[in-house]
Amino acid sequence: MDATFFFDPACPWTWRASRWLVTVAEARKLTVEWRAFSLGILNEGRVPPEFAAAMAASGRALRLVEALRAQGRGEDAGRFYTELGARTHDAGNPLSDELVDAAVAAAGVRDAASALDDDRWDEAVRESHALAYASAGPDIGAPVLMVPDAERGVHGPILTEVPGLDDALTIWDSLLPLLRMPSFHEVKRGRR
Repeated sequence: MDATFFFDPACPWTWRASRWLVTVAEARKLTVEWRAFSLGILNEGRVPPEFAAAMAASGRALRLVEALRAQGRGEDAGRFYTELGARTHDAGNPLSDELVDAAVAAAGVRDAASALDDDRWDEAVRESHALAYASAGPDIGAPVLMVPDAERGVHGPILTEVPGLDDALTIWDSLLPLLRMPSFHEVKRGRR
C-alpha cells in the first residue's frame, strides 16, 4: 500500500483531497487503501439535526467501505466512493441513503450491499476511525492520510479545488518527505 486515505463521504473537503490523491495515484502508479473516518463518531452527541440524515447515510456507506476492505476489495471501495462523491459533491446533492444505494449499483458492488445495514460493521468503522485519529490527532477532522515509513499520518490536505496534474504532483512530492519526518507537525493557514 502506497497511501491510506481515511474519509467521510459527507465531507466536501475530503472529496476534493480524494480526487487529488486519485490523480497522483494514476500518474505515479500508487495503490490507495480507502478507509473509514466518521464525522458522526468524531461529533457524537453534537451532530446538529440538519446534518443527521447525511451522517446516517455516511455511516451506512462507511460500513460498506470497511466490509469491502475486509474482503480485500480496495479497488471496489475506491470505485464506490467515486460514484458516491460524483452523485453528492459533484452534483451538488446532500448525501442520502438513496444516493448511497445508487452508488452501490453504479460501482458494481451489490454483492456486498448487505453491509450497508449490518450494524456488525460499526465496530470496524470505529476501529478505522480510531486508527486515523490516533495517527494524526488530536484536534483533527477528515481526511487523514497515512503513508508507509511515516510515524504519523496527517489531517489533509485541505484543498479548495482539485488541482491539475502538475500541482497535484507538486503537493504529493512536497508532502511525502514531511510525512516521513518525525519532527514535522503542522502547516496551516485559514480557509477562505
